[in-house]
Amino acid sequence: MQTNTRTFVLLASIALVFGFAGAAAWSFSGLADNRTRDYLLAHPELLPQMADAYQKQLNESKLAGIADQVTTPFPGASFGNPKGTVTLVEFSDYACGYCRASQEHVAALVKANPDLRVVVREWPIFEGSDKTALIALAAAKQGKFAAFHHAMYAKGPPSEATIMASVAEAGIDLALAREFAATPEGQNELSRNAAWAQQIGFTGTPSWVIGDRVLEGAVGPGALQEAIDAARKR
Repeated sequence: MQTNTRTFVLLASIALVFGFAGAAAWSFSGLADNRTRDYLLAHPELLPQMADAYQKQLNESKLAGIADQVTTPFPGASFGNPKGTVTLVEFSDYACGYCRASQEHVAALVKANPDLRVVVREWPIFEGSDKTALIALAAAKQGKFAAFHHAMYAKGPPSEATIMASVAEAGIDLALAREFAATPEGQNELSRNAAWAQQIGFTGTPSWVIGDRVLEGAVGPGALQEAIDAARKR
């Protein structure tokens, strides 16, 4: 098993450098366990570069065909610089404690990066969260998404009381919001977000897309800032 694992890593590394056809040729020639290993051992500095290249390749395949759609917000469901040149996409659920903890980090990133736009993709994965997500989309339709979004996370887990308090604080027309929630538009948006999350390979919230980087979990402000800096250099 150990030999097979080593061979796989070596072949994957060759595939990154020489292409998969080259990796196959090396494998069938019986040289994968000697020349390739010797070369990589002599040049260990290549391995981190290969790992980074592989991860980038993997992320690009996950985002293939949907990157532009994922970074284009549901109308109004964004904050930060609306014309920002760097976009941070957050897949989130108001019932997710890690999402709530991450809001402080996102706010700090917006303050520290004037060119940052934050796009929120409502992905209600907890039972009952779809109601809050639909109200959030209704708030976006009324131009009050950021106010509702921040109020909800500040007031704790979703409940009738915290939702109504956030609606009042954000100045949302509740009748219009309920009317919107009963239309297919909001549900279609939630379905799209869930499909995109599945294609990318996300398993929970919060999850992030920044440039060509895909991150999952409460990764902290350092990792998010690093991804923002990398996206800025693209």
